[in-house]
Amino acid sequence: MSELTLEVVTPDKTVVSTKAVVVMCPGVAGEFGVLQNHISLLSGLKIGALRYRTESNEEHSVFINNGFADVNNNVLTVLAESAELDTDIDVARAEAAKKRAEQRLAEKKETTNVVRAEAALQRAVLRLSLAKR
Repeated sequence: MSELTLEVVTPDKTVVSTKAVVVMCPGVAGEFGVLQNHISLLSGLKIGALRYRTESNEEHSVFINNGFADVNNNVLTVLAESAELDTDIDVARAEAAKKRAEQRLAEKKETTNVVRAEAALQRAVLRLSLAKR
C-alpha cells in the first residue's frame, strides 16, 4: 500500500508523527480524505476528529481543536490549536468541562459568552465520544 507522512502539531508539542495510508480530516467545508500523491492543499480545520489508518490496518483518532491542514509532497501537516490522541483523553476532565459549559448555557446570564460556552460544550462532547470508542 502507498503511504504518506502525517504530522499533527500544536504550539506545545508534536502529537502524531507517523506513516498513514489514509487520513480523514474535519475540514471547515466538510470532511475530506488524503491519500498518497494528493494534490497540494491548504484547508482550515474545525473542531472534530481526525482519523487515520496505518498500513497494518490499525485505525486511530485524534481530537482536533481548529487549525489548518497542509498537504505537500506526500506529507500532511496539521497545525492545530490543541490536539490529543483518543487514548490520551482525560475522561473526568472532559466530563467536568461538559458540565461547566452546560451550566453556563443554562444560567443565561448577560455576561455569559454563549459562543465560547457552546464551543467548550462541543469540544467536551467530542472528547468524550472519542474516548469511549
